[in-house]
Parts: sequence; structure tokens; C-alpha cells
Amino acid sequence: MTTPYQPPYDEQRHLARKRVQARRDLSTHAVAYLVVNAFLVLVWWMTSPQGYLWPAWVLGGWGIGLVLNAWEVLGRRPITDADVDRELRRGRPAG
Repeated sequence: MTTPYQPPYDEQRHLARKRVQARRDLSTHAVAYLVVNAFLVLVWWMTSPQGYLWPAWVLGGWGIGLVLNAWEVLGRRPITDADVDRELRRGRPAG
């Protein structure tokens, strides 16, 4: 029986550092989203509160990007050796 491949400690540390950095970047992205969009809504409210809510376009577009970034950082799980083994057992040709 063979044991699964264990990446060297340095590689594991490098991957862990990348995950930590991605989470920190996501929190920076979220804070920037809140601050900038709060400012835009404030500008809208001070200039034409009964008018067209134009900041909604920025809120929506940037919000989609923020949600996709959050999914990438928090929701997607990395490909494991078990995933690759399962795909190999399926026996289907690539492409």
C-alpha cells in the first residue's frame, strides 16, 4: 500500500501564507467597498435625494465582484489528490 504524497513543509507553509493573504485582501476589499459606496450614497443623498439612485449601479457592479472574490477566498476548496484520483477512476479521456 502506498501512502499519499505529502508536499514538503515549505510548500505547505507557502500555500497557508497565500490563503492568509487572500483572506486579508478580501477584508480590505470589503472595507473599501463599504467606505467608497457609503460616500457615493452620501453624495447622492446630499445632492438629489429624490432623484435617480445612480450609486446603485456602482453598488451592484462592485458588489458582484466582491461576492465572486469572497467565493474564491472562502467558498472554493482546493483540488486535492483524492479529487484527482476520483477523476482518474472515472476513466474518461480529457477534452
